[in-house]
Amino acid sequence: MRIKYTISVIFIVALVIIEKENNIISKVSDKLTPRLTPLTPRLTLVTPLTPLPSTNDSERLQSSTGSLLDSTAGQRHVLLLAGTRTGSSFVGEFFNQLGPEVFYLFEPLWHVERMLTVESGGTNASVAAPAYRDVLRQLLLCNFSLLEDFMEPRPQEHVTAALFRRESSRALCEEPVCTLPARREFERYRCRVRRCGPLNLTLAGQSCLQRRHRVIKTVRVRQLETLRPLAEDPRLHMRFIQLVRDPRAVLASRMVAFSSRYRSWQRWAAGEELPLDQDEVRKLRANCDNIRMSAELGLQQPAWLRGRYMLVRYEDIARFPMRKAAEMYAFTGIPFTAQAEQWILKNTQASQEASGVYSTQKNSSQQVEKWRRSVSFRLVQLVQEECSATMRLFGYRPAENQQMLSDTSLSLIEDRTFL
Repeated sequence: MRIKYTISVIFIVALVIIEKENNIISKVSDKLTPRLTPLTPRLTLVTPLTPLPSTNDSERLQSSTGSLLDSTAGQRHVLLLAGTRTGSSFVGEFFNQLGPEVFYLFEPLWHVERMLTVESGGTNASVAAPAYRDVLRQLLLCNFSLLEDFMEPRPQEHVTAALFRRESSRALCEEPVCTLPARREFERYRCRVRRCGPLNLTLAGQSCLQRRHRVIKTVRVRQLETLRPLAEDPRLHMRFIQLVRDPRAVLASRMVAFSSRYRSWQRWAAGEELPLDQDEVRKLRANCDNIRMSAELGLQQPAWLRGRYMLVRYEDIARFPMRKAAEMYAFTGIPFTAQAEQWILKNTQASQEASGVYSTQKNSSQQVEKWRRSVSFRLVQLVQEECSATMRLFGYRPAENQQMLSDTSLSLIEDRTFL
């Protein structure tokens, strides 16, 4: 009798879990239902059931289609893919500072991840991946309507004061998008050089359409394979740049930036005899594996990625910023502007006071080795064990002992060229 009761309880609990998962997927599916808006360009296709156009109509159709094709000639849609604390905000500025031809967005998927986490209590990869992909597609097409479905509070008449890190996008902080409100109600995240009212997403979409190139930086896409439909979308001219960094440096940086979440790591690294949270160790390994698998796929250059993928190490950008910037611009096909050159020169030689944890101003050559003076060999050894395959692929040498770790005259970065 007791066995039957136990089986019944397990069955009921399983049904509840499955139902909850289905509800989450259903909610996300509803949000991802395609919707046409005035910002979504449409082409009328002529089929055998449609009467053939007259000569004048045909000329007009050819002229309008030709204009559309001309307007997209040389256009690029770029995704900068990275993990947290890999220098992605700094590298994203290389594109944000290019000038009026570029529409740059900083972490728009923050809203998607936040809502999915609230709905489910965690981020489910099988649900998040298609949501991330479809929101990115619409944003690259200058359509903000799908992103609005994930924003909280929901924008009213396409106006919001809650877009995450709006101030990190020059395009959203310039005319005509940035305007002063009638009642001087300023949004929470003010632009860096001027005060702007709540963000009108319709104006943002129009500004996006007027700029030739669109670039989005995100740390939330786990696997490059999930973005294949974007590469195969004929409306998009995709380029993927994957930014990687030594996982030992990444963990050291996270322990500073997110110190409250890493207290047990800090105590363990300092030599205290306490057990490490094995779930956190598994997350470290899984994160390294995801980065490595995406890079392996990109470097294999399958047909859908051929000529569209570039791997860049943060350490190379920090040591040779101008050279690596030129390589990234050449890869994407976006011109290297004088404005971007000035920004790079200024922000790769910043003073120590300006180089805060979240600052994009860095004395970049010093940043490369800084982590080696702040972590214990015990912690480094753990990362080297969990992320060994990833480190080999990217050319990061293991430190054999504390002396080797501390001696910054010995480089832990191999010279590598990633084709």
